[in-house]
Amino acid sequence: MMRTKRSAIGIALGAVVALAASACGGGGTGAVKPGATQAAGGKGGTLYFLTLGPVDHWDPQRIYTGTYIEFANRVFSRTLTSFGAGDKAAQEKLVPDLATDTGTMSDAGKTWKFTLKDGIKWQDGSAVTCEDVKYGISRTFAVDVITGGPNYAIQFFDIPSGGPDGGSSYAGPYKKTGQDLYDKAVSCSGQTITFKMKKPWADFNQATTFPAFTAFKQSQDKGDKSNYEVFSDGPYMLKAPWESNKGGTFVRNTNWDPKTDTLRQANPDSIVYQEGIPSETVVSRIMADAGNDKFAVTDVTAPPALMAQIVANPALKDRTTNPAAPYVDYVQPNLKSKVFSNAKAREAFAMSTDRDAYITAYGGPTAMTPTNAMTNKELPAYKEFDPFGVPTAGDPVKAKAALVASGLPLPVPIKVAYRKTPTADKAWAALAQGWEKAGFKVTLDGIAAKYYPTIQGPESATKYDAFRAGWGADWPSGSTVMPALFDGRVNITAGGSGQDYGYFNDPEVNKAIDAAYLIPDMAAREKAWGDIDEMIVKKVGVVPISMQKFMYVRGSGVKNYQDNTIYTGYVDLAQISVK
Repeated sequence: MMRTKRSAIGIALGAVVALAASACGGGGTGAVKPGATQAAGGKGGTLYFLTLGPVDHWDPQRIYTGTYIEFANRVFSRTLTSFGAGDKAAQEKLVPDLATDTGTMSDAGKTWKFTLKDGIKWQDGSAVTCEDVKYGISRTFAVDVITGGPNYAIQFFDIPSGGPDGGSSYAGPYKKTGQDLYDKAVSCSGQTITFKMKKPWADFNQATTFPAFTAFKQSQDKGDKSNYEVFSDGPYMLKAPWESNKGGTFVRNTNWDPKTDTLRQANPDSIVYQEGIPSETVVSRIMADAGNDKFAVTDVTAPPALMAQIVANPALKDRTTNPAAPYVDYVQPNLKSKVFSNAKAREAFAMSTDRDAYITAYGGPTAMTPTNAMTNKELPAYKEFDPFGVPTAGDPVKAKAALVASGLPLPVPIKVAYRKTPTADKAWAALAQGWEKAGFKVTLDGIAAKYYPTIQGPESATKYDAFRAGWGADWPSGSTVMPALFDGRVNITAGGSGQDYGYFNDPEVNKAIDAAYLIPDMAAREKAWGDIDEMIVKKVGVVPISMQKFMYVRGSGVKNYQDNTIYTGYVDLAQISVK
């Protein structure tokens, strides 16, 4: 999630690529803690948040970047539901926030109701109402004004298409075209809000953890000029106007009532958010632990020049974490290519993929771990499986036998696209060596600019045999991974592949996706997504390579530190303190 730019149906890879480009140094021993906490502290003091930035949006309906979602949700923007704070078990639990509970589903997932708590106020003392939530979500539909955020509401709400360019018939609250259609799909009765879906959405109450589904007071709406105009219903509010590339200071919102909020302890008196600091400088300053930096945290993962130093320094062990990041790196065979339309050739490709060499190129176990799954290990949908019984370094002998069985004359030429960086060049050259041992003749095409628009275009279907990509779940569910990437029905058009870069469109998988959406029980539904993950990997619709990791340092004066490893991978400010 880092832009980590996100796309329309999932967290896009901008950030994944950024992390992969940076997390390439220092072998490391994994001595730092995966996501540890410190002893609890008390109220008071100032917390410093140091980062490169710049923040792209503080407007809740436009926030679609993991670090900003995490910060906004804990500091100034309360959502209908949230994921808990604390240890991993707490983080996995969906809990009410603005709402009194986690919602009531009916009509097999096509209707959802939430009732807002009493006593929640905006920073000006006015009550947060059902109509505020309804208005806030309506802004998502103003796609010409409120840009950059997720479009789940447009995709799922029971509002027909038919607008310009085939979009929604509702154009948002500024034009009001189709307002009656929105009013039928989203309605208020007192403090109860009801959502009508065009198709079942059994985990909609997890989507409502997003700022995009939260309240916005209409009288404060300045359209696109609201991008940095923070108007808080959380424990902190912005003291003065936001300064891009500098930041701002968040101070206590005196109209926030802790009795209505079981999530946020709001321990520091203020939070100073400082952006525009080079990443290496951020980490170096916090390592040095001088002055106010003793009370600093960051969303910057340690760059390669410092990663090995951190792991090797015992004095930093207790203020360093190495949590799992939300992202999975993968390579997707193009099922439209002459080679990979052949199932045995795809199996050979998968069995000769040298994950160990790839991870070594990116910095070793402190940067990544190998995986066979598209679902991150931290998520409830994760399933452990080994589809072809080969080691993480691959098995070129077994792979070559499969390639021979494909009937294709060896060596089999393939062209693989990847996002070009100095480190990626090394990593993909290492993968190519493994594939060539199996009998492929590999041509690598490193694309430096506009990588994703390039591989999504229709011309790529005949130009490449496989594509590098990466993905992270929007919330802790396989529903934001499998359909987003492998349901050809919602991805593949005459205009290209969408997020399904390899044109995977399997009837058996599509049927399983439809069935999973209908499962009301969360645990059973997530198990189904894990089964679908295995099904896709066994069909070699994708070859997962690695799960990324972050490495964070914090100041010695920071107490009760927690990384939110379930939701975003970033520091969780809900219980943090500096006293």
